[in-house]
Amino acid sequence: QVQLVESGGGLVQAGGSLRLSCEVSGGTFSSFAMGWFRQAPGKERDFLAAISWSGVTTYYADSVKGRVTISRDNAKNTVYLQMNNLKLEDTAVYYCAAESSGIATTRRLRYDYWGQGTQVTVSS
Repeated sequence: QVQLVESGGGLVQAGGSLRLSCEVSGGTFSSFAMGWFRQAPGKERDFLAAISWSGVTTYYADSVKGRVTISRDNAKNTVYLQMNNLKLEDTAVYYCAAESSGIATTRRLRYDYWGQGTQVTVSS
């Protein structure tokens, strides 16, 4: 079955950077659209960024636009989320997700497969 494993989370000071990775196995990664979401305690899981199967189309949430870049390496079955100028409010569990049609989407319910999440904590 399709499995997604996130890595790269951790503790970082405000203003710092992190790069999250998500490796996909058990499916045809190059055919999937990929997305990143995050969930803070007591809040809903929110969309952050998405990328089409080819990497040509990307979408970003307004809350992170300009600070976050999504990219993919189809040869490595991996999608990345580069986050810069991190803020306290970026503290959350970050999830990657795969969408089978290959079309990038901001809609959480369109995603078919999810990782287990990686914690990002931003300190002052």
